[in-house]
Amino acid sequence: MTTRKTALVTGSTSGIGLGMARALAAGGHDIMLNGLGDAAQIAALARELADDAGVRVEHHPADMSDPAQVRAMVRDTCERFGRVDVLVNNAGIQHVAPLESFPDDAWHRIIAINLSAAYFASAEALPVMRANGWGRIVNTASVHGLVASIHKAAYVSAKHGIIGLTKVTALESAGSGITCNAICPGFVRTPLVEQQIAARAKQAGIDTEAAVAELLGEKQPSGQFVSVEQIGASVCFLCSPAADQITGTTLAIDGGWTAQ
Repeated sequence: MTTRKTALVTGSTSGIGLGMARALAAGGHDIMLNGLGDAAQIAALARELADDAGVRVEHHPADMSDPAQVRAMVRDTCERFGRVDVLVNNAGIQHVAPLESFPDDAWHRIIAINLSAAYFASAEALPVMRANGWGRIVNTASVHGLVASIHKAAYVSAKHGIIGLTKVTALESAGSGITCNAICPGFVRTPLVEQQIAARAKQAGIDTEAAVAELLGEKQPSGQFVSVEQIGASVCFLCSPAADQITGTTLAIDGGWTAQ
């Protein structure tokens, strides 16, 4: 059995989750990826991560809307790696619509993937972490776990729920060597945000640069995007000895958004 720590990162085949996985791999963690995508491309990504960091990397295709698959993913991680030390609950989806016309199926799917999956994964991982006397759970919330925006009823509800789940998990594991914290990123230049930029530019008849300035100007005082590398480094900090007494808290990585 390896003495290297193992990190399971959900929603990690692209975007923020992949940035976290890269940072944890660079820090010496074996990695269980999870997420959607072409099987061959995911296999190539896993090999690249493994080669770059000199760690073991595998992928689990669990559907995060299915509680049984989420729990099985945690068990499979323990079986394949012998342990799960770090759980990053990151998988998430989004749908934007006014409250009165928000589709029921979109509501249920967002709550299932963005909130319930974190509960099921944590509930399955905690006994393993308790047996080892050490563990780190990091939940990806959002600035929308702290404040709201229009037309995002399900997403904001789920992310506020993640903050509550984080606090309860931290209290129930306090003093056990396990910590649980939430990170709250602001605007990150992900494919989803690129779509928002393109839509804004088209609607207003402006170029991409102007659309970016408008988008950031409305919410993020720094006027700069948060990078996936910065988020990955923050997760690594929360998994370090320096953060042994940081639990049940939220780390806003938002360029000042929630300071307003």
